[in-house]
Amino acid sequence: MTLRFGLIGLGMMGRHHARVAREVEGVELVAVADAMGDPHGVAGSLPLYDSVDALIEHGVDAVVVAVPTQFHEEVGLKLADAGVHALIEKPVAHSLEAGTRLVDAFEAKGLVGAVGHIERFNPALVSLRKRLENGDLGEVYQIHTRRQGPFPARIADVGVMKDLGSHDVDLTAWLARSDYTQVAAQTAFRSGRAHEDMVSISAKLANGIITDHVVNWLTPFKERLTLVTGERGSFIADTLTADLTFYENGTHTTEWEAVTSFRGVSEGTVTRFQLEKREPLKAEHEAFRDRILGTATEIVTLREGLQVLRVCEAALESSKTGATVTLEA
Repeated sequence: MTLRFGLIGLGMMGRHHARVAREVEGVELVAVADAMGDPHGVAGSLPLYDSVDALIEHGVDAVVVAVPTQFHEEVGLKLADAGVHALIEKPVAHSLEAGTRLVDAFEAKGLVGAVGHIERFNPALVSLRKRLENGDLGEVYQIHTRRQGPFPARIADVGVMKDLGSHDVDLTAWLARSDYTQVAAQTAFRSGRAHEDMVSISAKLANGIITDHVVNWLTPFKERLTLVTGERGSFIADTLTADLTFYENGTHTTEWEAVTSFRGVSEGTVTRFQLEKREPLKAEHEAFRDRILGTATEIVTLREGLQVLRVCEAALESSKTGATVTLEA
């Protein structure tokens, strides 16, 4: 069975979705849409429409939604009403209320609704999650992430928390298999925009793991780093290069009394793993396809995307009030 895919939103992310949709087996990209036209020449010989209504009328089984966040609800609800599956770019919506309406609409129709939290498909994090599940690190103590770089001119309707920070919130809860219960944050507005461009978060998960995130659009280099520390050492995943390294705790002892009185850890073997580096976006499309066909479960559901948005909103609330926000697990 070949699924008929549509794509709405032909900007920076949309062009990548179009390329990948053309490469995935069992999927045919049959039409694209964007009210602003086709700036990157994505359509080629495909029909180019100006609305999701026209895509639906054309006849599609599923649609990738890569429009600005403020339009996610409007587009998504029309797709759900028409019985069309959707992969919606993150964040799931501009507000918790809008996200809730999307979740309810897709679940009521029994449709596949997915959110594009692409880091779950990064080879380094996929391997890391399996190793944590296997107990390679023992008890996990802390998850730290850094996601920073220059300001992307393509983003205008949300701040750095929802655009970039949402990735780290999702991957952290996914790696730890646990929800956030406490969130404290500080934000900064340094570039003259209405939305925050820098955020620092300190949080705690339901299973006791502590976590912190450094996210900004004000750094003149790009960094995407996840550091997980536990009783046997630390894993570092670089999701820019899809590299995973394990820093093992040393097992040797020392006779120096001043040092041995502190029961800490020492440096041990360092292992860099050789991973198959498949493109995350293609893996995401394949998982979306397979979920529609009923052969896979590993997608980021709309409900999971809503939980990520809830944590992002808690971080923004904390930054305004100066208080730690408590969430239900």
